[in-house]
This record gives sequence, structure tokens and C-alpha cells, in this order.
Amino acid sequence: MSIMEKHVVLEKNSILLVIAIIIVVAIGGLVEIVPLFYLKSTIEKVEGVRPYTPLELAGRNIYIREGCYNCHSQMIRPLRDEIERYGHFSLAAESMYDHPFQWGSKRTGPDLARVGTKYSDQWHREHLANPRAVVPDSIMPGYPFLATTELDTRHLADVVKTNRFVGVPYTDEQIANVDADVAAQVNPDDKEAKAFAARYPKAVARDFSGDGKVTELTALIAYLQMLGTLVDFKIYDDKANAR
Repeated sequence: MSIMEKHVVLEKNSILLVIAIIIVVAIGGLVEIVPLFYLKSTIEKVEGVRPYTPLELAGRNIYIREGCYNCHSQMIRPLRDEIERYGHFSLAAESMYDHPFQWGSKRTGPDLARVGTKYSDQWHREHLANPRAVVPDSIMPGYPFLATTELDTRHLADVVKTNRFVGVPYTDEQIANVDADVAAQVNPDDKEAKAFAARYPKAVARDFSGDGKVTELTALIAYLQMLGTLVDFKIYDDKANAR
């Protein structure tokens, strides 16, 4: 019996076809899954990546709450046009503390994986209040209420604890100083500023809202301004060029 004749038997017998499909899918799944059990980590550690500060984490939750991920991805593909427009392609390690991650594939607006420091705080304040003020053709809705909504930090320590529960390496010290770290990040002259900088290396501390207030806008801008800023890609580019 030829291979084609054997295949005809499967096509005519739905039960045999289903069994054959299950067997093939099971083998393919095992080939992909089993090797992962022998790896200590599927994500290569990258120097510079750290957990979010409490303020950044609060801003990230607002970003998710307002559905920003519906129009903006945070994953730059290793394609020339993407790299030329957005910067170095995304590394898995950059999202290792994201629960849930914000990679996405839908882009009504630009990718935000490298938006940190690309625009000023003032630009973000105007853009979030009225996108057309800085991008005339934008179809993004405005979020002016963020600037007048005080940031609720009552449960922020619990949010940090929850992130530690799912694997983010927050320390007891970081959890105990959540409120102090929020205050220190929006006020660089705060007496806790040095301790904050030690707990969160490379975290930017300044008055993101421009008025000294700690609002939801403050948290969201703090989050946006750190995206893509933790890893020094020049190090990896130099290593690649040296090979």
C-alpha cells in the first residue's frame, strides 16, 4: 500500500484522523516543552533591568486600566524598518517583571517600548490632556482627568507584595518604603531621595506633573519615561561589532 493510499484511509475514517492529529500535536508539544524543564531560566539576565518603582508600577496599572495596550504595543521586532523607527529590538528580559506583559501586535499608535526620554514631561502632559495639541492627526482620546485625580496609594504596598508573590524580586525594605519612595521620586530634595536611589538604580526622580502634585498623570508619565531606558544597548552593539 502506497503512502497516498494510507493517507486516504485516514481521510475516510474521522476517528483515525482525530487520533493521528492528537498524536502529532502531542509529539510537537513535547518537543517544545520538555527542553524548558532542563533550563534554569528561559530569559537571559540583562544588566540594568530592575523592578518598577512604586510610582512607575502605579502608572503602569493606570496604563492598563485605560486600555492603552489596545492601540500601543511594547515590542519592537528585529526588522530593519522597526529598528530604524523605534530603536533596538526588544529583549525578553525587559519584560521579565511585567505581569501581564504589554508586547501586543495591534498598533493604531506607535510602539512605546522605547518612548522613555524621547519626549519631555511637558509634551506628555499636553499629549495626554489633548493629543491633537501636539499631534494634529492623532485619533487618540484625551485623558485630562488624570491631572486632577489624586493618585490613590492606599493599596500600592499590596500591589507590590502581589508582584513579589508572582516572582518580582521586591525586598522587604522596598515593600516597607512604598509611600516614602513615591514621595522621593516626585521630589528629588526629599530626605529619602538617596535611599530611594539605592533601592531603585537609574530611577529618574523629578516633578513629572510640573505642579508638585502626585496625581494619576504623575504616575503615568513616570512609567512612560522609563520605558526602554534601563538597558544600555551600546554595550551589546559594541560587543556585536567586536566579533
